[in-house]
Amino acid sequence: MSRIGKKPVPLPAGVTATLSGQSIEVKGPKGTRTFNATDDVTITIGEGEVKVEPRGSSKRARQQWGMSRSMIENLVTGVTTGFKKELEIQGVGFRAAMAGNVLKLNLGYSHDVDFTPPPGITVTAPKQTEIVVEGIDEQQVGQVAANIRKWRAPEPYKGKGIRYKNEFIFRKEGKKK
Repeated sequence: MSRIGKKPVPLPAGVTATLSGQSIEVKGPKGTRTFNATDDVTITIGEGEVKVEPRGSSKRARQQWGMSRSMIENLVTGVTTGFKKELEIQGVGFRAAMAGNVLKLNLGYSHDVDFTPPPGITVTAPKQTEIVVEGIDEQQVGQVAANIRKWRAPEPYKGKGIRYKNEFIFRKEGKKK
């Protein structure tokens, strides 16, 4: 039995869910998101909650049960509060600034890095050393944050680069004389 799959997904006030076949659409104050479930699970919408049940007892049905419930919960969270990833920049001369909708990164290269976020994702730079990525799709927010981090990943000797907030970078000891 899936401990995750057994729990129903509560629908907060202001959020509506509609089901058509195996596709569920969730509407909320921040937008609309959809999820297409596989044929291994049955989705039902009740009084202020969404329930997911497996069809049969195969291994694949049990796997899809917990995963589908988690995906539906992410839809509800996305349209109510949204998702957010915070990045920090460390290094002398490394900075970020917004120019309209474009994030301009100065990361020690001979040129500035211009990053245009995809539609549905909001990128802000409240300080020169902080970047905040927000949106209603958890996967897309994480992918955009990873793409920004990839321009200058933190190095293990001095820790310079772009890192997630509160990320621990294992530091190496340098050369000894």
